[in-house]
Amino acid sequence: MFLQTIDILGTIAFAISGVSIAMDKKMDAFGVLIIAFVTSVGGGTMRDVLIGVTPVAWMTNMTYVYVIFAATIFTVIFRRKINYLRTSLFLFDTIGIALYTVVGIQKGLAIGLHPIICISLGTMTACFGGVLRDMLCNEIPVIFRKEIYATACILGGVAYFVLSQFPIEDNVIFMVAGSVVITVRLIAVKFKISLPSLYKA
Repeated sequence: MFLQTIDILGTIAFAISGVSIAMDKKMDAFGVLIIAFVTSVGGGTMRDVLIGVTPVAWMTNMTYVYVIFAATIFTVIFRRKINYLRTSLFLFDTIGIALYTVVGIQKGLAIGLHPIICISLGTMTACFGGVLRDMLCNEIPVIFRKEIYATACILGGVAYFVLSQFPIEDNVIFMVAGSVVITVRLIAVKFKISLPSLYKA
């Protein structure tokens, strides 16, 4: 139940992020909904396909579909207020990757995958929806730029497995690992920390 709650919260965060970008690109209502949908479930779909869980989660649980529709309508109606509360798409995107990272890791653990594979699965769950969103919006995906994005997910995943070695409740581990992802990304953006570029002018 707790894991599904995290998954739903991640879906909402990414739907808001997707709607905001789509509206910035002046897409029509159908385009906005598609971008919201792809951003929300793209990573989870890839994850489920890779681990052999079919049909994928959103096809067997209509809650995800309803949540995406509701988040889309909410964001369209209250877009001005949402923009006032944040400086960019950054906040909701960061919340989304944090929540989806821990969900992906837990899915991997549930089928007995190695910790390194679980972290990879969590990172993919967190990032792939954003990659699809950016590609459809004709942008270079954030994960392929210098911003600390996937790295934050990996560090959150490492924190998850370090904490799991201690007698700590799973719910606490989820929250701390997610907080690591958010904190790393916040610090990286605030202090303009980025990975080195291989491009030489």
